Amino acid sequence: MDPVLNPYAPGAGSPPPELAGRGDVRESVRVCIERLRRGRHAKSVLMVGLRGVGKTVLLDKMRQDAEAAGAHTIRIEAPENKSLPAMLAPQLRLALLRLSRVEAARDYAIRGLRALAGFARKLKVTYNDIEVGLDFDPEPGLADNGDLEGDLTALLEQAGDAAKHADTVLVIFIDELQYVQEDQMAALISALHRCIQRQLPVTVVGAGLPQLRGRMGEAKSYAERLFDFPEIGPLATADATLALVKPAADEGVELEAEAVARILAETGGYPYFLQEWGKHAWDVALQSPITGEDVVGASTEAIAALDESFFRVRFDRLTPAEKRYLRAMAELGAGPHRSGDIAQQLGRNVQSFGPTRSSLILKGMIWSPTHGDTAFTVPLFDQFMKRIMPGDEWATGTAVEQ
Repeated sequence: MDPVLNPYAPGAGSPPPELAGRGDVRESVRVCIERLRRGRHAKSVLMVGLRGVGKTVLLDKMRQDAEAAGAHTIRIEAPENKSLPAMLAPQLRLALLRLSRVEAARDYAIRGLRALAGFARKLKVTYNDIEVGLDFDPEPGLADNGDLEGDLTALLEQAGDAAKHADTVLVIFIDELQYVQEDQMAALISALHRCIQRQLPVTVVGAGLPQLRGRMGEAKSYAERLFDFPEIGPLATADATLALVKPAADEGVELEAEAVARILAETGGYPYFLQEWGKHAWDVALQSPITGEDVVGASTEAIAALDESFFRVRFDRLTPAEKRYLRAMAELGAGPHRSGDIAQQLGRNVQSFGPTRSSLILKGMIWSPTHGDTAFTVPLFDQFMKRIMPGDEWATGTAVEQ
């Protein structure tokens, strides 16, 4: 069939042609924003889930929803090597400049820009990656004490005052939130808490790996009272079927029931993998309907594409010791697994793998569902590890990096 008309969209953050099964969480964010606009209490929303479940796509769609409803939004992605103040400062500047165009909020937004000037100049000593244009001179004593928690609180209060007088809501969208360092996470939570106490229309909608919930609690013990943590997982059968069938139907193409069943079995209902298999099944098929045999032929190509992109980009960041640890996990299956069982696969005591395990958690490769358990954050990664490190040589090799 014509590859130009192929409707499927595998890719990091690429919106699927049909965003199925996510209506409930989108509605919860809509309700949160509307309650805040009306001066009512609402918890911020932090979505947690494995790689490939569509958190980034969902975050971007929620931002579009919010802006369509008149909210003011900012969007940041937290990389591993950049501070939260450096990411927030330029985006808050843009939000405050937009708010300054609203006559009723102008004075409050300008004071917010003065707060930002003090915030950036004072904290640049500690966070030297802060780069932001300054539109007004700082106001002495406003967000310029050099203490991140206090200064960020003062800055978000000013932004919240401006949003309130503009009769809108400031929504801060943050992706990959698990990479924010604990002290910076604590400052964000504290600032948001103060905005809630003052009934200011400021909220955070974030996304991160499953360990995010625990990290938020470690940063501030009261975090669970400020946030809802909806779990974003694989799609239910009906939603996964819709995500596959509707885009093809929109192009006048059908999928046989056997084709759908095979794709669901291969992908486990994970949205990223559904798009990958859908794309290759379309390209393999000669005509409509797409058959089960087409899916069998497409699976080899889909797996190869995943190995060279989705999986490989993560594998290449690992040290030899980390690769062996993940290969030992894969030998045990999809998981989760007891840390002691993983260590036994490698013939050493569990304590000796503490640094390796911690490093893998920091890199976002594994997480701990419960104390002593370890699980992959990337679906189907166990199968990839067996393909990329076949045989049993990995078990007898010497880990050179711990």
